Amino acid sequence: MVVKGYAAALSGVEGIVVTVEASSVPFQSEMSMTSIIGLPDHSIKESLFRCVSAIEHSGYETIRQKQIISLSPANLRKEGSGYDVSIAIAMLAMSFQIPEKLLNQYIVMGELALDGQVKPVKGVLSMAILAKKEGFKGLIIPKSNTSEACVISDIDIIGVESLRDTAEFLAGRKQIAPTKKQSIHPITNTLGPQFADVRGQQTVKRALEIACAGGHNAILIGPPGAGKTMLAHSIHSILPPMTLEESLETTQIHSISGTLETYNNQQGLITQRIVRSPHHTASQTALVGGGAYPMPGEISLAHNGVLFLDELPEFQRNALESMRQPLEDKEIHLSRTKLSVRYPSNFMLIASMNPCPCGYYNHPKVDCKCPPGSIAKYLSKISGPLLDRIDIHIAIAPLDFEDLTNTASSTKDQELQIAIQQRVQHARITQKERFQCLNIPSVHNNSQIPSKNLTQICALDSTCKELLKNAMDKYNLSARAYHRIIRVARTIADVENEKAIQRHHIAEAIQYRCLDKNTWGI
Repeated sequence: MVVKGYAAALSGVEGIVVTVEASSVPFQSEMSMTSIIGLPDHSIKESLFRCVSAIEHSGYETIRQKQIISLSPANLRKEGSGYDVSIAIAMLAMSFQIPEKLLNQYIVMGELALDGQVKPVKGVLSMAILAKKEGFKGLIIPKSNTSEACVISDIDIIGVESLRDTAEFLAGRKQIAPTKKQSIHPITNTLGPQFADVRGQQTVKRALEIACAGGHNAILIGPPGAGKTMLAHSIHSILPPMTLEESLETTQIHSISGTLETYNNQQGLITQRIVRSPHHTASQTALVGGGAYPMPGEISLAHNGVLFLDELPEFQRNALESMRQPLEDKEIHLSRTKLSVRYPSNFMLIASMNPCPCGYYNHPKVDCKCPPGSIAKYLSKISGPLLDRIDIHIAIAPLDFEDLTNTASSTKDQELQIAIQQRVQHARITQKERFQCLNIPSVHNNSQIPSKNLTQICALDSTCKELLKNAMDKYNLSARAYHRIIRVARTIADVENEKAIQRHHIAEAIQYRCLDKNTWGI
């Protein structure tokens, strides 16, 4: 006799159904104990000890017959302790302590304590999406995970606290009401620095408004204390609220990586755009993801949000160069010998740097102390191809005493933040409607406009073309920089509610390429 139950494995953010089969083994067999097969990792092999202890402490009979537990597909590597409950249930059904008739209706996941209590697992949202897609009646998971999974409609989310609860429910001897679905409402993030808290820097605020409106990457160059870090950390306050689809995608990634509790709320989903700020000592694996069993890196954890790289030249060069492809494709493919996974990484890159090692090159009041050649060496840490992928380069000047002490502008700054957020949101809506009309569903903002659609979406008149030609010749801009200038100009036109790109839009976009023009000095 073979008993079949179901669990779930994760490949990237996608769920895969795993069939948990249990079959008894004759005592004459050479096998000396119950075994788990199907490419389990070490934590799954240890699952037998947890399952046996949990079964005994849950009031069921000690299983004396030898069994083979098979996890299929057999060529898929399984990892983690989340299979404990499904394995224990299969063992109980195989020993005729519970019937198997309901086992094919539910995906069962959870880690077992030795006393039979069920502990939370990672990736529950992806499992709920999988259960609905594959036609299961429901998902049985630890009760502490239910708020995350119950946002998926048309499927029963059964929260359990112990192995006995699970077994009695599947045996039909105990009723457990499905967790009620929750309505999700986008939340504007009011925590942390706000755009209105930044004094002065109106030119930089304008550049960041354009960046947010079109999803463009930006780099801030300025001396220490000019406000680069505060501006980057406050950018979340002018970004538009997340859609339900974006919330689901972001929550899936953080659920898989085990960082969901950091950003979660009573709704069960991440509904606020995230700003990730890794330290400059972060490795390539920490930044883009990876490991023996690939996990999301910072670029994926910042999906639908902002990745802030402070002191950009201090990051490892190989770590920065590994971001080239994700910046273009908005996803990262991690390949290993036996598996390949994909993680989404549609983020806004905001970077900051000093103009030189000491930070005071071209400062109006402080002399630069850097020796000759050190400034060029410092800037060369950031490659040209990486800078080409950053749409907006903006120089920041040090703040005046009047800007710092002008408390009368506080109310005006609050009103300005609200106005900026409204313009950003309106520009995003305009772009979404444009791409829907042109049947380009995979594109969400101007920074992602495909090159083949650039002429159609960003039509230029003769004066705009002449201005661009002069800029290309004078500053020796690359083809990629040319395309990015046009995309930024399209965003500026959207912010100003203009249907066509005009000459002053192109001129402003060119001004945001100061590193290409070698005019980054303050």
